Amino acid sequence: MTRPFSHTGDKEMPKSGNPIPSTLEQLHRDPSNLSTEQHLQLNDEFGAHNYKPLPVVLEKGRGVWVWDVDGNKYMDCLSAYSACNAGHCHPKIVKAIRQQLGTFDNGARAFLHDKQGPFAAELAELCGKEMTLIMNTGAEAVETAIKAARKYGYDKLGIPSNKAEIVVFENNFHGRTTTIISFSSEEHYRAGFGPYTPGFKIIPYGDIDALEKVITENTCAVLLEPIQGEAGIIIPPEGFLRDVRRLCNKRDVLMMADEIQVGLGRTGAMFACDHEGVVPDVYILGKALGGNLIPVSAVVANKNILEVFDPGSHGSTFGQYPIACAAGRASLKVLKEEHLAERSRELGEYFMGELRKINSRHIKEIRGRGLLIGVELNTKARPFCEALMDEGLLCKETHDMVIRFAPPLIITKKEIDWAIKRIKKILEA
Repeated sequence: MTRPFSHTGDKEMPKSGNPIPSTLEQLHRDPSNLSTEQHLQLNDEFGAHNYKPLPVVLEKGRGVWVWDVDGNKYMDCLSAYSACNAGHCHPKIVKAIRQQLGTFDNGARAFLHDKQGPFAAELAELCGKEMTLIMNTGAEAVETAIKAARKYGYDKLGIPSNKAEIVVFENNFHGRTTTIISFSSEEHYRAGFGPYTPGFKIIPYGDIDALEKVITENTCAVLLEPIQGEAGIIIPPEGFLRDVRRLCNKRDVLMMADEIQVGLGRTGAMFACDHEGVVPDVYILGKALGGNLIPVSAVVANKNILEVFDPGSHGSTFGQYPIACAAGRASLKVLKEEHLAERSRELGEYFMGELRKINSRHIKEIRGRGLLIGVELNTKARPFCEALMDEGLLCKETHDMVIRFAPPLIITKKEIDWAIKRIKKILEA
């Protein structure tokens, strides 16, 4: 593969004079014919720098493969942080969205529509719960769950007004809203955004003794990720989720599982909590729920929890709008009909097995479940991700030292072998 410039380390793109005027001229003249370099120039000049993506500009995707604006082909081993479980532009999900686009767009929750009830019912059934509350983004779903837990604490548990507390865990990642970063232990997420929202207690992940000590009469919920994805694919100690479930039952506290990144088949089970046979009181879902085509998120629980909301207490103009519901219903259908959770379990075991055969001085640990795999290095992971990009494989570092491999769940063994060959080449160099 040839590239318009070299991708090494954290080097900036070569600059010659001021290329923006000529790039803008090209944008206005023929926007469909911009090069990678021109796209990067426009993004650097006019886009806020709140992400540090790899220097690749994608324009097309099918299945596990994507293409950039210069025609280079790559395997996607990130899956939009698990949003792309069913692969890029899955034809059944695309068809459902196209049909809805030509039928009805949105009534802004002022009216019901014909996709709303069926989607709510199908999602509740999948989770073994009684009620759903559909939102747009994962962070919105987490915010919804926080509001539900607090109001449940006041209405059902008798916690004094404005005293409700939620227990969370170190190295959590539940989003980046002001409230959510208030209980993050990652200083970079918090710095410069205070004052912070009170009402949260942070304890070490996987420490059941710490959880038991911190719960008080004002605790309304425990919020956790069954596997911490952004923290570097951190799997809790065996039995931890079961212990949390028992303790929440004992102390009459809600167990809320953030399955936004790890649910819907990603870890080789429908939900990551399933690995320990645990059913939380509240499922928080997103990402793959919209098939990587439409933002869809949800809080799913029984009626005694979600009935705390009454008209006007929570909402969103686009929450549960028809196109999102169409995408969500199609995504759930693909998930079940194509046995994506089962595929993830089988292929994840194969992928990790092949990774463990790699003899590399750089590898510290390989861990994961299903097709959510972290390769922790003893050096910075970013240069390896850039080198893999030059080999035609897209992945991304997390927490500096971990390469995350999370391809679409539709990947085949032959495609995994293709990836392993390139991963081996880079890590053994």
